[in-house]
Amino acid sequence: MFTGWSTPLGLVTEELSQREYEGHPVPDSIKEKVAALDVETDGMNLAVIDPIFDELSALPKSSDFPYVQPSDLDAIKRERPDGPRKLGNVNNAEILDRLHGAWTGRACGCALGKPVEGVGMRGAKGMDGRQTIRTYLENRGHWPLDFYFSGEDTGDDIKLPCQLSQRESIAFMEPDDDIHYTLIALHVLEKHGPDFTWKDVANAWNSCLPYNAICTAETQAILNYNLGVPRTSLMGRVKAEWVTPEFTSTHRNPYREWIGAQIRADGWGYACAGKPELAAEFAWRDAHWTHRANGIYGEMMFAAIMASAFLVHDPLELINIGLSEIPKNCRLSEAVNAAVEKAGETKEFHRYMDWVQEHYGHLSPVHTVNNALVVVGAMIYGQMDFHQSICTSVEGAWDTDCNGATCGSIVGAASGAKGLNSTLIAPLNDTIKPLVFGFQEITMEELAERTLEVQKSIAARYYG
Repeated sequence: MFTGWSTPLGLVTEELSQREYEGHPVPDSIKEKVAALDVETDGMNLAVIDPIFDELSALPKSSDFPYVQPSDLDAIKRERPDGPRKLGNVNNAEILDRLHGAWTGRACGCALGKPVEGVGMRGAKGMDGRQTIRTYLENRGHWPLDFYFSGEDTGDDIKLPCQLSQRESIAFMEPDDDIHYTLIALHVLEKHGPDFTWKDVANAWNSCLPYNAICTAETQAILNYNLGVPRTSLMGRVKAEWVTPEFTSTHRNPYREWIGAQIRADGWGYACAGKPELAAEFAWRDAHWTHRANGIYGEMMFAAIMASAFLVHDPLELINIGLSEIPKNCRLSEAVNAAVEKAGETKEFHRYMDWVQEHYGHLSPVHTVNNALVVVGAMIYGQMDFHQSICTSVEGAWDTDCNGATCGSIVGAASGAKGLNSTLIAPLNDTIKPLVFGFQEITMEELAERTLEVQKSIAARYYG
């Protein structure tokens, strides 16, 4: 039985590309084997496909691969540049308001981008994602983006899903993985405290998340975990110590550098407000069993940025703090540094995005690197204004709900709930209705209060 994100043939096709991205040149002989496979007859043929996976996993890394990209925490720390590591404590009178702003910002950004996630990735009517979003808005007299997407039919034959996040009916934040994982982080910290392990996270997914609410790398990782860790092991009768994060993140998991970990950063940043190094470490624990290399770094970088946004409000300073928690010679650092330089040369966001598309558009529309550049660009060009930054991030296309949520969360923490002067806030009625068991309907105010209790306990534990 195979119940992963894609068919075995789909996975091995993606794995071929991923191995080359990691610096393992794939011989033509293997490429020809994969190209010769038929979707109908070979799509589920493990007897044919598994040996190809084995061949790919055995390929040596090129001696001239220019990046140093460890996935082990100690090795990551050795490769990172200097950074502040700890910024200080957030003012007690402000922290609850800033946490409320962060949760609100995440929900607003997610809801804004949710209806155009599909067209943002794939485009429509022969247009790419950005063109499709702009055309859709222009056809309805709503360009530039300033409010939730309308479902109005203008005869352009571009239909948007997610009616509950459209302006005609939005009344709360509907279920979405960009919200689910932030709730999971809160749940894990409430239950296990700062000593949580990656297995605590995996078991929380099993307990709290429907399997069909999990995507790509997360689907493959939890599948690998559950195939190797029988339910009886949770009752102490069966051990499966051979199931390691390296196995769960790499076995038949070609999505290990995609955006899935990056969207899970925020909860760790909230809990470690003012402590970017600790936030990055918590993010690593969460990420390294589903992702490798840049997939891990995306979560670590944005967790550090998120933790710092409670005290630092300059976008360039925040970005530099985030970069200080990941290897200086990795693809993500290279891309972000180049993007910051380009943003300094280019006054207009969409010209900046033209450059991002030119240099990183070959990556999957749900890859860590290209989507990180959308968020970085939105922080810079939006000038950390809550409303403008979120709208800019969604106009950037690709994974619109993810990027809107991450950007909104950062700027929301920097602004605080009292500083969120935006029309995007009221329609949500401060309410989230997720698919996470135990959080079926909850206000963002309550989430902020619960997060504050976690934040207090962590600060007392590590900093006295």
